[in-house]
Amino acid sequence: MFVSYKWLNKYVDLSAVTPKELADKLSVTGIEVEGITVPEEGLKKIVVGEVMECVPHPDSDHLSICQVDVGEEELSQIVCGAPNVKAGIKVIVALPNSRIAGNVKIKKGKMRGQVSNGMICALQEIGYSDSVVPKEYAEGIYYLPKEAVNGESVFSYLDMDDAIIELSITPNRADALSMRGVAYEVGAIYRQTPKFTDETLIEVPRKASDKIHVTVEDQTLVPAYQIRMIEGVTVQPSPQWLQNLLMNEGIRPINNVVDVTNYILLLFGQPLHAFDYDQLASKEIVVRPAKKAETIVTLDGETRTLTSENLVITNGKVPVALAGVMGGLDSEITSATTTVALEAALFDPLAIRRTAKQFNLRSESSARFEKGINQETISKACDVAAAMIVSLAGGEVLEGAVKGSDYQVKAVSVSITLSRINRYLGTKLTIKEVNEIFKALGFEYQIEGEYYTVIVPPRRWDIQIEADLVEEVARIYGYDRLPSTLPSGETVLGSLTYKQAATRKVRNLLEGSGLSEAISYALTTEEKSRQFRTKKSVVTRLDWPMSEERSVLRMNIVSGLLDNVSYNVARKNLNVALYEIGRIFHQENDPFTHLPQEVTHVAIALTGVWQEKSWQNTDEAVDFYTIKGLLENLFEQLNLSEEITYQATAKIKELHPGRTAEIYLGEKCIGFVGQVHPNMAKAYDIPETYVAEFDLAVIIAASQKEMSFQPVTKFPSVIRDIAMLVEEKITNQEIRTAIQEAAGKFLTGIQLFDVYQGENIESGYKSMAYSLTFENPEATLTDEEIQRAMIKIEKALNDTFKAHIR
Repeated sequence: MFVSYKWLNKYVDLSAVTPKELADKLSVTGIEVEGITVPEEGLKKIVVGEVMECVPHPDSDHLSICQVDVGEEELSQIVCGAPNVKAGIKVIVALPNSRIAGNVKIKKGKMRGQVSNGMICALQEIGYSDSVVPKEYAEGIYYLPKEAVNGESVFSYLDMDDAIIELSITPNRADALSMRGVAYEVGAIYRQTPKFTDETLIEVPRKASDKIHVTVEDQTLVPAYQIRMIEGVTVQPSPQWLQNLLMNEGIRPINNVVDVTNYILLLFGQPLHAFDYDQLASKEIVVRPAKKAETIVTLDGETRTLTSENLVITNGKVPVALAGVMGGLDSEITSATTTVALEAALFDPLAIRRTAKQFNLRSESSARFEKGINQETISKACDVAAAMIVSLAGGEVLEGAVKGSDYQVKAVSVSITLSRINRYLGTKLTIKEVNEIFKALGFEYQIEGEYYTVIVPPRRWDIQIEADLVEEVARIYGYDRLPSTLPSGETVLGSLTYKQAATRKVRNLLEGSGLSEAISYALTTEEKSRQFRTKKSVVTRLDWPMSEERSVLRMNIVSGLLDNVSYNVARKNLNVALYEIGRIFHQENDPFTHLPQEVTHVAIALTGVWQEKSWQNTDEAVDFYTIKGLLENLFEQLNLSEEITYQATAKIKELHPGRTAEIYLGEKCIGFVGQVHPNMAKAYDIPETYVAEFDLAVIIAASQKEMSFQPVTKFPSVIRDIAMLVEEKITNQEIRTAIQEAAGKFLTGIQLFDVYQGENIESGYKSMAYSLTFENPEATLTDEEIQRAMIKIEKALNDTFKAHIR
């Protein structure tokens, strides 16, 4: 939300408050200020000029030679390439040695042999964004008003000497998405009551209901909807003050009718839409859910195919607007418009959010409908807009607003006691001090003893419970004035629980292996939340998300790590090794009746080179066995290596089907390890990346067992090698399991030391060689004992896998 300091000063007296002081005060009372911009800063020697003569350049087919009056004794010659330059207009002139946008210095020079004493500027060249420049000036220079005085600075004529304060509005303070809301907030801070001077509506004695009929099919989706009729308007550019105000607020001026609706949007926070009544081709407005596959061409010229989840405004037959999001092209206001049907409404926030997300149409209107609007001023905003349209465009407002639905605002009362306020805040506020705060906020209240009943005005629809009132008292009293105290009582020596100690050990082991800790948001998009899951779960959504990117709770950690990998890779940090320990959130039942399960997971992401080239080593790129080795080391240090197994899987679609395994603790799947699928890597814009994620809570529970120690045997161990030819589909884990089950109690170690496929090996087969260690802690093993074990192993391998012992 951009707040004009000049505009705000019309409603509250800020003569003794600088923009910087105001911004600081807003920040400490709960509305974050992103920054302050003064458009004229960095610009120098830019003045009003009048083009007295304009002739074509003799050596160019697109340049013009202009004689410009810049308030000096003699005219100044300037060569201009704008297609719309002509004699008799007032323009923006950058004099020699001036500074324009981008800190560019303008010097006296020559263009195609002709002297040019400066530059005639377009709005873009003095700092305005292309998105806010009026379309008629988008490809050329800007015309200043006729009354502009030659030679004077242009900044006051364009209100570039204003201070624009950018507010970061959270969903709970959507009331501050309007100038009136900000005025009330500033008024509370400086103990003033805002004063608004709105246009007065004058109606003519012709009924609007004779011109149009309004029907709302589902009043739960559209609690309030009305149309005002204005006849005899003349559509033309808005006055300079309105164009300046809109451009400073980041909105492109269109014409006097549309600009009024945008002005009211900023002033009241109430989105409005103006229809060209004659183009509706009907005397009827019907608000309803769209029909499947119904289409509409929106104001941006795009054809939208609708679904039943979309809410539309129709002329009784076809859609003419996407409710709360964007109007239709066929009924837009044009220079030929003479009769305006002005819409004001209250739409269901969820319906608007779905439509805006579906079509990727985020607008100032949809943002306000999604977060909530002041339901008390819907009709008032429409009336003021109609009066302003008559003031700027002429015409007459017909009698009465034609309503399809009407919402009656109910007052909200919240009760609290003075002692509870003081207990929450740690203060010793008196009744007089609290009364003064409620008065500053504009809240009516009744008090009996220390018991308050506060009547909350509809403009503050975020206040519902006593905790909200406590927050308001704290804000206006001043967070910086709240007392700070140390905890009282005896100091007790604490210690880590087993869970805390084990988590710390896992963190230390991963960092000791060369990984860096990352901390990702627990909130993400629905799409990323559903990725990398090993079990089904319902998504847990926020009722009032700050953005669509942070709208649901995550059900995996890997997607957040991949965002971090992408961020690093985009900045040429190509070797990334990250881990994160955090919670994921599973919903096995209806989210409206069951809370999500919070489960602590560990996730790892590796990409790039694991070991860089040196005089004694070559580059070692990360691969599947790099990340699997990290996991094996971790589980070994947690005394779980014998219980952990890996099984190849292709069930997780976000992972490479040939380089992925599920991690099992006994018979239970606790996670996965593998390569990110190339298609998924492309979506995240990352190179070949390997990830793993597992349930830390299960691991900690399994590791919570006593360790048993055995003395080192005094009898020698015996090592035997065995090599076999098996089908390539048979895994190392299957062979290890078969050897362990057949070898008997004296087998203490199995080590795979060779895998070979290629020349002299039949296609579809591979050679695998193992080193087996036998040990008897009570006696020296004989050759006969070892041979018996080897015979059993060979038989088991042959029976199970048809292995050919080499």
